[in-house]
Amino acid sequence: MSSVQQSYWFDSISEAEHGFRPRPGLTSDVEVDVAIVGAGLTGLWTAYFLQQHDPSLRIAVLEKEVAGFGASGRNGGWCSALFPKSASALEARYGLDGAVAQRRAMVDTVDEVGRVAEAEGIDCDYVRGGTVTFARSRAQLAAARAEYAESERYGVDQVSLLGTESVRSRYGVPDAVAATFTPACARVHPAKLVRGLARVVERAGATIYEGTEVLSWSDGVVSAIAGGTARTVRAGTVVNATEGYGAAIKQVGRRILPLYSLMIATEPLSDETWDRIGIEHGQTFADFRHLIIYGQRTADNRFAFGGRGAVYHLGSTISPAYEQVARVREHLRHALAALFPDAAGARITHHWGGPLGVPRDWHASVGLDRTRREAWAGGYVGDGLSTTNLAGRTLADLLTGTTSELTRLPWVGHRSPRWEPEPLRYVGANTGLLGAEAADLEERLTGNPSIVARLLAPLTGH
Repeated sequence: MSSVQQSYWFDSISEAEHGFRPRPGLTSDVEVDVAIVGAGLTGLWTAYFLQQHDPSLRIAVLEKEVAGFGASGRNGGWCSALFPKSASALEARYGLDGAVAQRRAMVDTVDEVGRVAEAEGIDCDYVRGGTVTFARSRAQLAAARAEYAESERYGVDQVSLLGTESVRSRYGVPDAVAATFTPACARVHPAKLVRGLARVVERAGATIYEGTEVLSWSDGVVSAIAGGTARTVRAGTVVNATEGYGAAIKQVGRRILPLYSLMIATEPLSDETWDRIGIEHGQTFADFRHLIIYGQRTADNRFAFGGRGAVYHLGSTISPAYEQVARVREHLRHALAALFPDAAGARITHHWGGPLGVPRDWHASVGLDRTRREAWAGGYVGDGLSTTNLAGRTLADLLTGTTSELTRLPWVGHRSPRWEPEPLRYVGANTGLLGAEAADLEERLTGNPSIVARLLAPLTGH
């Protein structure tokens, strides 16, 4: 658990005061109706909504580490309506009605997470304050206007565009020339959400086996190891809820690429400082650069701030050694200070990270293959905190044979192509990272929208 506790999220929940007590692993072979591989938000939401459909279902959730160990407990805390494929990309593939349906489902999901948290007594600091995204150059202004225009076209997201005078009077971003505001986003504490949800599904009868590593599955038979002993789980259906960590399992392999995103947290700042900064409780923030950044004001007045910039590692390897990178930490510290000069002197108290799951076409998906007795959800590309909830509701409908608006959404049944074998995968993934950095540099030098970014757009869901 040491790597998880480097994060502010896990370090700040009450369990940390007493030490995390892992749940028991498998001590014998078991037979269940549904075996879920991964006790992150995808797996736990799936268990939760299956229990809503049929409380009698025997559900086992199998987790190598502890519930919430992966991206579900380490992310930026954005419960947003973001989806890795843009609305225009969805329309090009599925038509206008399909794009609008997917966008509407994502917006509704933001409220659904808050509804369940309140109903089940999960205190996860949920406040629906929206997202402000700053434009800090002429090129970023063009991106802001494009986001606003896309919102107007589809009529779902209700994005507003703030002009220079308005944004500078409200926020402590001195070089901002504009900003968009998107109401469909809530600030949450992700570790409180995922650990609370784990307790809820346990109370309803599911069993979470921690310290249980799944090695493979086929035709409803899961091979695992717990306490050094091989175990077997026989299930009516196996749900793959591994996200980026699935790359190490042969049934997933090149279907997903684990890409690290890293974060920092500051010491708590005074209310007076936050008044100058302008970010309110419940608000999340970003800007329109290509090398993504994201942040929030935590319930205890810290910045929790993250971004891309860590390299992809050969062979899709995952290691605690990749969760702290001094170069990325400094990049994030400088980026935060440049965005909000009032935060420049804030002490950094935490630095952490973890892998998110990237499919080859940047297209999240959910589905069920009854012949193989296998269901799946993932490929969120960092937009998973809320999308996992939509996935869980959809999987519950699919697994119980319920036809609904959710099962007709365009992402249902999508299969992304596999990533290239190494070393092509290594070269391609890190070329994309360098391309994002180059695009930001190009825009700073020219003041115009990046040609590099336009060339990369088809590869990143746009």
